[in-house]
Amino acid sequence: MVKKQTVWLLTMLSLLIVLSVYYMTSPDNGEMAFIQDEEWSEMTDEASGEENVEVSGEDTVISQISTEELFATIRLEQQNKRDQLQEQLSEIVTSSDFTAQEKNEALERMETIKERQSKESILENTIRAGASYEDVLVRAEDDVIYVSVKASELSKTETNDIIQMVSDEFGEKTVQVQFQPAS
Repeated sequence: MVKKQTVWLLTMLSLLIVLSVYYMTSPDNGEMAFIQDEEWSEMTDEASGEENVEVSGEDTVISQISTEELFATIRLEQQNKRDQLQEQLSEIVTSSDFTAQEKNEALERMETIKERQSKESILENTIRAGASYEDVLVRAEDDVIYVSVKASELSKTETNDIIQMVSDEFGEKTVQVQFQPAS
């Protein structure tokens, strides 16, 4: 049990470090696209103020991590997090300490995680093939879908196309699209 807690703690610390580097090196606020349908525009305005990270001035620290490494690290951390959750849910299903309803809920959550992973993978491949991007990272978290594209720039048309692809795959969700220049 202690070993699992140690692994969990190290994984969470690694995730914290990766996300910190990610947000510190994210593009300037003008390069981040937050585009929604008109009915979501008010929510987007509020979220963009909270989500943008401004990097300016001569004091800026530039990380040596490449976009490729960043995408791979985020994918790995996301997979580790999901694997741990799947393991916890599996323990619930196999344990005699839980009711049949709790076991069914755990099974449903496991299925939801697998479905989400599948949709993310399909969407990444669809976006990558649709516009020949070098790499695409899709992260579905609750009601927000984050799409990061490895490209030198992203036009409004390309962003709208990506949002449409996300809507086709996930339905009506809030979508945040950004691009990461190749490094």
